[in-house]
Amino acid sequence: METRRASQTDTDEAAVASDRRRRTAALRRQLAAQLLFELVLPLGSYYALRAAGAGQWLSMVIGGVLVLPWIAYGFVRHRRLETMAVFTLSVVVVGTLLSLITGSPRVLMIRDSWLTAAVGLWMLGTLLTRRPFIMAASRGIVIAKVGEAGLADWEASWDTDPTFRHHLRLVTTVWGAGLLLDAVLRVVLVYTIPLDAFPLISTLLLLALLVGLSAFNNWYYNRHGLKL
Repeated sequence: METRRASQTDTDEAAVASDRRRRTAALRRQLAAQLLFELVLPLGSYYALRAAGAGQWLSMVIGGVLVLPWIAYGFVRHRRLETMAVFTLSVVVVGTLLSLITGSPRVLMIRDSWLTAAVGLWMLGTLLTRRPFIMAASRGIVIAKVGEAGLADWEASWDTDPTFRHHLRLVTTVWGAGLLLDAVLRVVLVYTIPLDAFPLISTLLLLALLVGLSAFNNWYYNRHGLKL
């Protein structure tokens, strides 16, 4: 009897571990797809078109248009229009119209600065709500690592532990401030470096920012016992 119970326990644990690996793999695939369609494809198309002799304005517009199928896929997949997807599309459209009016490709190139600035302000704005950005953004990661039960414990900690709330609000503040800094640096760069160098340098700047913020996240979570 004891052997049978031990065997059942091992089977249950293996099933839980398998489910956790499946969720983690799905999350990684989603992040990889976002990286490809939101970063690699637009940047790669810009340099490919420039190498083929296309103008800076046209290259940037086509890079932005290539993001549209990804936004449409998200809408069809989830049966709802994501606020951030609509905002991203509006930034591309407004940036394109402004570049037509001004005739300046620099105006179009800083459209990402408007996006990162708006996202940074939105993150900071969530500090005034019941659920700051990091609390909401962590849901998918929590589910992938510890499942629905772990998510319930995570949310319960927010409701009952003031220190936990303080930590997540501080992390949200750092992310929001980091994105605002990124937006300011992009505007400075677009008017101080050659236009053809801006897409690559701007992308490297964003990657450095995200790596830095992620490293801060891991360090802070480990130091304060928040790591899942």
